[in-house]
Amino acid sequence: MTVKLKPQLANNMEGFVCIVFFFLSALCVGMEIMARKARPPEVSASNPIFRKFQTDYFKVYFLALLADWLQGPYLYKLYSHYGFEESQIAVLYVCGFASSVIFGTGTGVLADRYGRKKLCVCFAVVYSISCLTKLSRHYGVLILGRVLGGISTSLLFTAFESWYVYEHIETHDFPPEWLPVTFSRATFWNGILAIGAGIAANIFAGLFNFGPVAPFIMAIPLLIASGVLVSTKWNENYGTRQMRFSKLCIEGLREIVRSKRILLIGAIQSLFESCMYIFVFIWTPVLDPSGPPLGVIFSSFMICIMIGSSLFHILTTKHARLQAVHVLAISVLLALTSMVACIKSTHPHHENPTVSFLAFLLLELACGMYFPCMGYLRSRIIPEKNRASVINWFRVPLNSIACIGLMYLHNDDVLGTHKIFIICSLLLMIAMLCVLQLCIFIKNDDSLRIQIVDTDTLNGNGVQGMERDSLMSKI
Repeated sequence: MTVKLKPQLANNMEGFVCIVFFFLSALCVGMEIMARKARPPEVSASNPIFRKFQTDYFKVYFLALLADWLQGPYLYKLYSHYGFEESQIAVLYVCGFASSVIFGTGTGVLADRYGRKKLCVCFAVVYSISCLTKLSRHYGVLILGRVLGGISTSLLFTAFESWYVYEHIETHDFPPEWLPVTFSRATFWNGILAIGAGIAANIFAGLFNFGPVAPFIMAIPLLIASGVLVSTKWNENYGTRQMRFSKLCIEGLREIVRSKRILLIGAIQSLFESCMYIFVFIWTPVLDPSGPPLGVIFSSFMICIMIGSSLFHILTTKHARLQAVHVLAISVLLALTSMVACIKSTHPHHENPTVSFLAFLLLELACGMYFPCMGYLRSRIIPEKNRASVINWFRVPLNSIACIGLMYLHNDDVLGTHKIFIICSLLLMIAMLCVLQLCIFIKNDDSLRIQIVDTDTLNGNGVQGMERDSLMSKI
């Protein structure tokens, strides 16, 4: 349901959002300084060859990430600008979910077989085509763009990481212990790029009046530059996995069935992240009627994720000594609180966009704490040999819940949005029960206790951990 508010309220909301953005920016800087003091010094920092290799990788990878982030703030707004109803937009989002599920499970195998470099170039080409489809108002073309976008994001978070890990270990023979240094830096700068992309999108789409399609056009030169650098500067490398894809899937499923701890981790991930997928769809129609700057709101969300990540590091250092599962419980509780607040603030005829905005910020803070927790627990609980296939299985219920939620709940009924937050609250309640059950199972397991020397590793369990940031931009 779209509600038009008075211009004065819209102006008040815009000013409030800007004040919150600057406050969060200052808080983020302070939290990051505190988190950095808690981390051990980097052993690799003095190696010039490693730093050059890392920088060369970042030049390409950050161009791809920036192009991805630019598309986050105005995706829903673009479809709404073209005159589509919320139910039609929901279908477009579901196509993105489905594409990510269907093609995402096989991108790792394709990268190993046909070459990671080729798939990175393929990413740039396919994503550029996806951006070009946004120029069309034809519904079928836009669906094609969503499908291509889902494929592209799957490539972004598999092929690039796989290429880097192989070159790091096999080609340059750097110690595997240095991998988390790259991933941790990538996570930090990924957040900075997301914030900058939100501001840039807001400037070009709003202040310059180029319209909501502008960020998608801005992304194309970045994607082309990324593809050119990959094709001219990178070596080709391949995977060594000989096991068939079907056998990998069966082994992953057996691992889930055999271990209750893995089953609980999968349940928590599916329940929590499906709510995040639904949130990615719903935040714009909830806040946009009040006339706020969507790009600034998007950047504020990203700042909250960075604050949450810094808070995780602070809470798990020698001063606080909380364990990852404890912080996971806190993050799920905060997300649940956010959804309950949204039930109240989105009640028909009693909408309060200011409360909804603050609740969304709390949700993003919870996400910033949740993802490093989940990455750490997955790395310790799920065996390495089957980790990729197990995580792919986790994505099946995750995306299924999100698709069902959007297709079934978000209809033209006046209570559609309100119902979604009620369902998300119920899902997070179940997730909270799973977290408490997990706490009981692992309370005496010393292997899951965070070692202080590993704090720099927690935020860098592979770039796949940064799928959390891409939730806002890929869907």
